[in-house]
Amino acid sequence: MSNEYLLEMTNIVKIFPGVKALGGVNLQVRPGEIHALMGENGAGKSTLMKCIAGIYRPTSGDIVFDGKPLDLHSPADALKRGISMIHQELSPVLYRPVMENIWLGREPLNGIGMVDHQRMYEMSKEVLKEIDLEEDPRTLMINLTVAKMQMVEIAKAVSYNSKLIIMDEPTSSLTEKEIKQLFSIMRKLKSQGKSIIFITHKLDEIYEITDRVTVYRDGSYIGSENTADLKVDRLINMMVGRDVKDMFPKIPCPIGEVKLEVKDLSNRKYFSNVSFTVRRGEIFGIAGLIGAGRTEVVETIFGMRPKNGGEIFIDGKKVDIRSPADAIESGMAWLTEDRRGSGIFPMLAVQLNIAIATIPKFLNRIGLIREALLNKSCTEFVKKIQVKTPSLDQHVENLSGGNQQKVLVARWLMTDPDILFMDEPTRGIDVGTKSEIHRLISQLAGEGKSIVMISSELPEVMGMSDRIMIMHQGKVTGIVENTKDLTQEELMAYATDTVEIYKKSKGGK
Repeated sequence: MSNEYLLEMTNIVKIFPGVKALGGVNLQVRPGEIHALMGENGAGKSTLMKCIAGIYRPTSGDIVFDGKPLDLHSPADALKRGISMIHQELSPVLYRPVMENIWLGREPLNGIGMVDHQRMYEMSKEVLKEIDLEEDPRTLMINLTVAKMQMVEIAKAVSYNSKLIIMDEPTSSLTEKEIKQLFSIMRKLKSQGKSIIFITHKLDEIYEITDRVTVYRDGSYIGSENTADLKVDRLINMMVGRDVKDMFPKIPCPIGEVKLEVKDLSNRKYFSNVSFTVRRGEIFGIAGLIGAGRTEVVETIFGMRPKNGGEIFIDGKKVDIRSPADAIESGMAWLTEDRRGSGIFPMLAVQLNIAIATIPKFLNRIGLIREALLNKSCTEFVKKIQVKTPSLDQHVENLSGGNQQKVLVARWLMTDPDILFMDEPTRGIDVGTKSEIHRLISQLAGEGKSIVMISSELPEVMGMSDRIMIMHQGKVTGIVENTKDLTQEELMAYATDTVEIYKKSKGGK
């Protein structure tokens, strides 16, 4: 072990039943550096991190941490050694205060063995101050934003005085402002000599915050390089093993008559007077900052939220959609942005996750599932969408995030929808899988389906959409044709409701 490294992992192998997740990979992290792990979904990044965090035990290989061999039997062992992990899927105790979440399982006690709440409060104030989070430690977690919940997780890691903090996709649900705050905290931790392993799929973040990058592909180690020396095209090639020349493979296709029309749709709490049309073969983008009401509009159309006014028409006929079942019956499908919380059924097999929206069509006369037909149909969609899974019986929670997303796409395509709503379809997905999802969206539009795509990534909206509706605080600020003259700056002006100021600055009227 060289004194140059805080962590050195050599020839790490991890085998699950039927799956070799890691095939002899390496990782070296220096003290006081922010080190990025990159690779497609399923590359082995999270599995490797769970080996460091004591969640998994490697099948073979050597780990040395802070100059000593590391042999962990539990996450508690890792915390004692100074290693903490902030998971992509947060799991706070929602109805308990911030301070209890920070000190859970190691609460300070008074002289008679009771929890010393005043001391816990003071300790929590100190640790929150250390990461610049101005929050009352007595606030219930349920009342915090996702961003602040993530900050509390960082505070917990700091409270352990961790030498190494692993952050798995910490920015996937954060606004631009919140990401800047997170990066500020990361730089502060780095200045204190702490090391951070940072997992993300956002290439711009890699170049903004990290010192070095290690890349994995299909459970194998590809290489490590200084971030400043690594060009973007080289990084992408290392991750996917090929050049991804077209991230937005938009196929020109004929756009037909209006399929969906929404008139003056309102939900008293989230948005008002939203009107738009979507045509056959069209990819209709919805853009706006987080909190603009984009998701709530689509959830209301899909019958997940009650509407307080407005009308919905399909093929010119007014429809009354009161539930998702009504929406599905009307030829709609909904790919949720929260695949973990409201998409997949983690403990069920891939097969049932795909078929769950169409189970009735696989039943025989006495209500039993026709297994052969079910297997055939699911296999066809797995092949069509290129879901990487050992078998249809694999629990979907064991698949990578990108493949879980493909399973959800397969589920809705099996309903043969005419209108497909896709909310953040590539969030938390690697660049290679993003390109595949984009190609699939374009193919579906080419088949005459109407696609409504919500995305927080302006390059994605501009790269895939025919027209774009922009929202700000529950109002539609504009619907624009996606021409070659459209810029991200103009879209952001609509999203912040400053488009008139923007146009004047450009010499417009």
